Parts: sequence; C-alpha cells; structure tokens
Amino acid sequence: MAQLQQTTLDEGHTMDAPPSKGAVGALALPTPTGVAAAVDRPTPEDVIVPEEKQNGLSSSWIMASDFIAGCVGGAAGVLVGQPFDTVKVRLQAQTLATKRYNGVAHCFVKIARQETMFGFFKGMASPLAGLAFINTIVFGVQGNMMRQIENQTPFSHFCCGAVSGSIQSVIAGPMELAKIRMQMEGIGEDKQHQTKTHYKGSIDAIRKIYHQEGIRGCYRGFTLTLLRDTPGFATYFMSYDILCRRIADVSKDNEIGIGGLLMAGGLSGMISWCVSFAADVMKTRIQADGIEGPQSCQYTGTIDMIKKSYHSEGITVFAKGLGASLLRAFPVNAATFTVVTLMLGFIQGD
Repeated sequence: MAQLQQTTLDEGHTMDAPPSKGAVGALALPTPTGVAAAVDRPTPEDVIVPEEKQNGLSSSWIMASDFIAGCVGGAAGVLVGQPFDTVKVRLQAQTLATKRYNGVAHCFVKIARQETMFGFFKGMASPLAGLAFINTIVFGVQGNMMRQIENQTPFSHFCCGAVSGSIQSVIAGPMELAKIRMQMEGIGEDKQHQTKTHYKGSIDAIRKIYHQEGIRGCYRGFTLTLLRDTPGFATYFMSYDILCRRIADVSKDNEIGIGGLLMAGGLSGMISWCVSFAADVMKTRIQADGIEGPQSCQYTGTIDMIKKSYHSEGITVFAKGLGASLLRAFPVNAATFTVVTLMLGFIQGD
C-alpha cells in the first residue's frame, strides 16, 4: 500500500522522511463538510534540504501546492457529500408542523422521486465557491501555528484547530446561509415545475439577502456557526492526530499507509460532528427561518428558537439529521484526503 512520506518544513519546504520516534505529527486540512490531509513532520536534525528549493521547486510554489491540493480535494469532498448534506438540512429544518420526512432513508427516496437527482445538489455552488477561502484560512492558520510549536501534542492540535475554525467562520457563515436557502427552495417539486423559487443561485441568494436584511442578515446564525466550528475543528485536528499516532504504533514499520490515513480522516470527521452537531441543528434552523422574507420569520432570535424547538420537539431536536451527517462525514473526509494526497504528490513530483 502506498504511503505518505511527505514532510512539511518551515516556509513550506518538504522532504521525504519516515515518522520520528513512532509518532506522527499531522497537519490536517478540513472544509464546511470536515476535510483532512496529513503530512509527517521531521525533527530539526532531519533537515538536509536547501532553504530556497526542494526537488527543483521554489518555496513559494511548494506553499502554493498545499492551497491547490486543498481546493481540489475540498471540491471532491463537496461532490461526494452534497446529497447527504441536503438530506441533513431538510431533516434539521422541518418542524412538527411542517414535517415531510420520517427519516434519512425516507428523505432520500422522496427527494429523488419528487425532485430528481438535481434536488440533491441544490445550493452546491456556494460551498464550492467558498472552499478556496476556507481551505486557505484553515490550512494557513493551523499549519503556521503548528510550525511554531516544537513539541507537538494532541492538545496543541486542539488549540490550533480551534483558532483556525473560529477564523474561517467569517467566510463559512454567509456561504452556508446561501447554501441552506437554496436547499430549502422548491421542496417537493422537480426542477422543471418549481414555483416556490426565490433565488437563481447562491450568489443571487446572498445579494437578495443583503438588499433585504443588510450585512446583519448575511451573518444570520453567525454566533451558532462560531460555536459549532470552534470546538468542531479543534476536536477534528486533535482526534485526527491521536488516531494517526495509534495507527502508526500498531503498524509493523511504524508508518501509516494511505488506507490508515483515510481511516483516521473519516473517523475524526465523524467524531467532530458528534461534538458540534447540536450547534449545527440550531444554526440550520436560524438560517432557514424567514426564507419568504423577514416578515415570515418564526423566531425572534437564537434564544427564542432554542426555547420553541425544545418545547415543541424535546431534547431529540438537537440530534435531527445526525445519521445523515455521520454517513456523509466518513466518505467526504476519505475522498478529500485521497485527492489532497494525490495532488500534493503530483504537484511536488513525489
């Protein structure tokens, strides 16, 4: 099985080296759906490459290759995960008064029958467009912070992940608002007979929301986005590092093959969703509210939404759509990680 032996140095330099002392220091790259990529880190004495170039590549190109690989890998993750994400949003947004689906499987079947396969990919333009910004922020912040830490531990991954997650929320908030509004468009109608559409696309959705509600409307649910992504990314990076270390410990050569890295990425994505899912449900409800305009809002704010949701549906409301999210988390992280790894190898000539 192929193994990832690419190592990241200061200023983006790389070299081939096996994991040091049986531990894998991982630099992870997640997206709005939980993306991961990992590279081994060398000890200072392992560094033997020149400062300016490695494998004939400039340091700036090596740094850019991480961004390119992250974007392509993130796009692959969105394509794999969008149908699951649409089902998750539909289940989270429905209330007892507007209930249309009885569960994950029923939701899948009903969307396919009533809206065709196009129904699963509504609102995909927004996350695709925002991936470049999100991956740059998450990868850059987390990677540069980790390079300043000499003794990398799971806790250091937790802290750096929390910072990168909170910063990327500034981009993720409006992006996911547009995606959710598009996903809630024309429920129960096929593409050719939609009559309940308000937006031509994700960009049009953001433009109209801005004109109707201003910048505050574009950041509807931002507090909940922050509460979701800060612990979510922190948990993701920490769990990914722990899993990589454990897999390396049980391997014969103390290294991780591609299969082991895919497994670590998929499982860490599922773990992070379990931690942040309640906040994601509340965020979805706030962002899906008022799709007909500000006058149609059911909730006056986040606290009002939480109270009304809990009183009408009980504690289980905080786990609506969890099954679809967990089903989505593993393949999305696996697909993203594989593409990122292959792209890095291709671009850097490894």
